[in-house]
Amino acid sequence: MKKILGISAFYHDSAAALTVGGKIIAAAQEERFTRIKHTPDFPTNAIRYCLEEAGLEINELDAIVFYEKPLLKFERLLETYYALAPKGLASFLKAIPVWLNEKIFLKKFIFDGLKEVGNYDKKKIKLLFPEHHLSHAASAFFPSPYKNAAILTIDGVGEWCTATIGLGEGNKISIYKELNFPHSVGLLYSAFTYYLGFTVNSGEYKLMGLAPYGNPESWQTKKFIAIIKANLVDIKDDGSIWLNQYYFNYTTGLRMVNDKKWEKLFGFHRREPEAEIEPHHCNLAMAIQKITEEIVLKMAKEAKRITGSENLCMAGGVALNCVSNGNLLKEKIFKNIFIQPAAGDAGGALGAAFVAGYMYFDDERIVDEIHDQMSGAYLGPEYSEKKIEQMNRKVMAVCKKFSDFSTLTEHIASEIAEGNVVGWFQGRMEFGPRALGNRSILGDARNPEMQKKLNLKIKYREGFRPFAPSVLSEYAQEYFEPETDSPYMLIVAPVNENRREKLPDNYHDLPFWEKLYCKRSDIQSVTHLDFSARIQTVHKETNPKYWQLINAFKRQTGYSLLVNTSFNVRGEPIVCTPHDAYRCFMSTEMDYLVINDFVYCKTGQPDWQNKDKWKVQFEMD
Repeated sequence: MKKILGISAFYHDSAAALTVGGKIIAAAQEERFTRIKHTPDFPTNAIRYCLEEAGLEINELDAIVFYEKPLLKFERLLETYYALAPKGLASFLKAIPVWLNEKIFLKKFIFDGLKEVGNYDKKKIKLLFPEHHLSHAASAFFPSPYKNAAILTIDGVGEWCTATIGLGEGNKISIYKELNFPHSVGLLYSAFTYYLGFTVNSGEYKLMGLAPYGNPESWQTKKFIAIIKANLVDIKDDGSIWLNQYYFNYTTGLRMVNDKKWEKLFGFHRREPEAEIEPHHCNLAMAIQKITEEIVLKMAKEAKRITGSENLCMAGGVALNCVSNGNLLKEKIFKNIFIQPAAGDAGGALGAAFVAGYMYFDDERIVDEIHDQMSGAYLGPEYSEKKIEQMNRKVMAVCKKFSDFSTLTEHIASEIAEGNVVGWFQGRMEFGPRALGNRSILGDARNPEMQKKLNLKIKYREGFRPFAPSVLSEYAQEYFEPETDSPYMLIVAPVNENRREKLPDNYHDLPFWEKLYCKRSDIQSVTHLDFSARIQTVHKETNPKYWQLINAFKRQTGYSLLVNTSFNVRGEPIVCTPHDAYRCFMSTEMDYLVINDFVYCKTGQPDWQNKDKWKVQFEMD
């Protein structure tokens, strides 16, 4: 029963995860505790939480595992600058002091960080460093239900690797193929994220959400695809790619691309952040999304060819592209697909712990071919009634405590049905970027105004951003065409034909916002422009309270789904504590808040109209 702590840090999305005998005891991102989104800082708070949840001290751990090899990454940095010199001097002068002062002495930084958590004997600490993409591969395969599976990892860059194809068997992983820096699907997608005015390493999901606003039949979209393939990326039959570095700047510069060269290619300037979105922005977003889907599909086919497995496991930031995942599922290359819900760098902490447990200590791995080991991704902290009551007294909150949870769900379901927006806070916080019904903001998917209300009055973010449906797994096929369950909101599926509305003949010629507000289905607020939805199937066994709420809504309305978005405002991490939830509730136009058995009505709160009193300024993402 090896007790192992995994850590990811110092780039973005720092996190910690703790396993005991291969069972995940706890996992959390540091951002949830510090309230700094995507923080790269050492995950002191996340480690402290994991140890407390497991009832362990640092000295009791069998190993502490960092998710990548820093010296190998430093080697890549030096070799790249050397190969391209004298280019990149400014970038070199900025990066090297950071490495020499901090990252090259990572062991010291880890030991110093652990001192902030608690006392320990340095001699008792076994510190391990697997490779970045092995950590990703382990995070996907080892918690999967499969004894045998092909593994596909795709991201920006680890040490040298940007993508791998491997095979997981029992408690071992073999890597068969690698794609190396500077040729990277993740960096290609991030380059377009930057050029379309979004923030690299956080705005990629906005680019994915913008893509369906493009016109697939437009000459411009087709032209953009041709330009990208002719000038930027050469896609091989096995899914490997070659990026033309003449047009990119990330190897030696301080930006992703050479703006002037891209302007000449595409015929328009880089979109400034927050600037108006125009049709050519949408068409370019659609072009790179289609190309990304093509690359991932070819990589998956190659993984199938090499391994012959019926199962596929995926991780790495590109595995969070749920549109690509839905497309991959539709192709039926593999019988089963499991995607790590914390597919990005945060999940690397969990993968690192698994690498040590299974591949270093040779722990036995037991699977049943049916259930994954992620516990619904509900791996973060939960809060007792005492903690909630302490918060209530501190902020002078007015609330009603329900002794019967079924009465609570009937009450809240009726409020949602009447058009109210509810903050829903229950049990353990989710691990990964998606809120899955424990730290969620909920609304009525039938309400055609709900998307607009949630974006502009609750989340304070771009109005085009889509929302996901949480649907009872038993009734998912009444609304969508899913080929499989999607408990982690990682797959896009089409809305059923019988629920769709006919679009106007001139639909693709309509202005941006008119397109958005066209009636598309009877579940308008979760139906994207291409009649798709990023679905979460809710299972009674995994989250009985959330299932009970949606089931109460079904009894009242006949509809077994809700709009589900993460419990936060733009630029803020998902809420962690009851106080985080109450503050977010009071700073927005949310109508009700539910924290475990406590229900708060906005108009019943003291000074409820003064939203500014509760607002916190977060850096825009």
